[in-house]
Amino acid sequence: MSERRIGVYVCQCGGNISDYVDVEQVVGAVANDPGVVVARTAMFTCSDATQQEIEADIREQQLDGLVVASCSPKLHTFTFREAARRAGLNPYEYTQVNIREQCSWTHTDDRTGATRKAMQLVRAGIARTRLTEPLEPTAVQTTPSALVIGGGVAGMRAAIGLADLGLGVFLVEREARLCGHTGELGELFPNAGTGSGLVARLLEQIRERPQIAVFTSAEVTAKSGTYGNYRAVIRAGEESIHAEIGQIIVATGFDSYEPAAGEYGYGIQGVLTLPEFRRMLDSREDLIVGGRKPESIAYVYCVGSRCEEHPYCSRFCCSAAVHASLLASDRVAGVRQYHLYRDMRTYGRNELMLSESRERGSLYLKFADGDPPEVTHDGQRLSVTVRDQLTGGDELTIPADLVVLVTGMVPQANDRLVKTLKLPVGGDGFFNEIHPKLRPVETVVDGVLIAGACQGPKTVAESVTSGLAAVSQTAAVLKRGVAELDPQIATVHASACSGCGACVEACPFGAISMIARDGGEVAQIDRAGCKGCGACAPVCGEDAIDLLGYTDGQVRAMIDALIQIPPTHPHLP
Repeated sequence: MSERRIGVYVCQCGGNISDYVDVEQVVGAVANDPGVVVARTAMFTCSDATQQEIEADIREQQLDGLVVASCSPKLHTFTFREAARRAGLNPYEYTQVNIREQCSWTHTDDRTGATRKAMQLVRAGIARTRLTEPLEPTAVQTTPSALVIGGGVAGMRAAIGLADLGLGVFLVEREARLCGHTGELGELFPNAGTGSGLVARLLEQIRERPQIAVFTSAEVTAKSGTYGNYRAVIRAGEESIHAEIGQIIVATGFDSYEPAAGEYGYGIQGVLTLPEFRRMLDSREDLIVGGRKPESIAYVYCVGSRCEEHPYCSRFCCSAAVHASLLASDRVAGVRQYHLYRDMRTYGRNELMLSESRERGSLYLKFADGDPPEVTHDGQRLSVTVRDQLTGGDELTIPADLVVLVTGMVPQANDRLVKTLKLPVGGDGFFNEIHPKLRPVETVVDGVLIAGACQGPKTVAESVTSGLAAVSQTAAVLKRGVAELDPQIATVHASACSGCGACVEACPFGAISMIARDGGEVAQIDRAGCKGCGACAPVCGEDAIDLLGYTDGQVRAMIDALIQIPPTHPHLP
């Protein structure tokens, strides 16, 4: 085998790495390793300028291997694969080494140790790259239709977008009608339309598009097939519909947080949640509490958000509460309104709404994280006690006719769907995308995308935007007619296979079967069905299975490089 020509690039990451790792020493340590012909450092290897330099080196130095030592592969694997591809290098002869999360950020108190570790990690990446081989994606024909699960605004807008691009759509909603939470709302901000009106317009557009088949009171109960050619079973009442689809968009929405009895006085007459208050405001009836119009309303923010059970911020609730207070001031002239908040997040155009609220007389009081307001009832009237951080922590007691608990979003219970689609669920209970900026609607399950508030709290506009992003990703694959499958999959060395079948049981995707060969049976892997998870390799007692891109030989070479004693460097003890 001829000597490899490998380029190594060590990223400073704007100080995220270079503040704790001596990147120049790392480059110097590996510059003369076998096969390395280029070794450089860069401020940001992911920048356009550095990518262009890498591409120039690949062409001019005829590189046949690439190692980038920077941040997590979850962030920029596709960035550098595409850079390699543009320069004519097979993208699967590239290795990304994580010296940020796994080194510099882990050892901020030990620059010498972090530098030594970075050297070894980079050497392991070089060892793997020496044994890489060109891999080519598997091309499969796709089915020109999609399944959209969830009939809220994100799901409906996604279905319309797909239909307008000439794709068939199966739109499945668990409830009896397409609506979602938005359909229950009256006036919206900032466009002054209504939630029910928005949903009505979407429903009319759906009725005008025969490509959209709508199933209500229905659930997806099974999924089979491979990326680009899935088969789903939709259960609607006693009927089972078998749908052939190329992609799946999950837009199942959220649930509103339901306070426990007694939480901030919940259960006492006059204490209600923000959704309950909105229903009162949106009704045509007079706003009456205890037989009369309320003279004062107190809003308690962050109920069910930024707490131990739900540590995230629900983002939309500040704007929703401020908007509700504007509606209340329209309904009840002269009503006094008090907003008790931890942090105010009326971002973007919603700042205008906050300014208007203040101009109309709403008072805003800030409480500390560990010192929430206390809601009490003396038998005649509600009162809310709070220590206002804006006035030096003075304790104030506010009499209130209504207390509105500003509740956030919580994930829906979708255990059956999660199991059916193998959806990735985050620690917060919402569905996880691959990367919030680079791949914001894609999941680790090929062909399964997420949109709307099922992946985290969103406003109506943000939900629609993510739904359209999912449409774009779906159409990019299905309109092309061909999907490319990752070639880093498992492969069987038939001559070593004993036919025990352990790999068949281990595969979570059903991609392995047994076939007859030379009077016995051997394992066979479906290239389209394999996801490259590697679950089959460790259970094979004969070492007959390899994972392309991470073969046994490559992994052993990486281990050998990691356990080698690094040569003494003049500046390292």
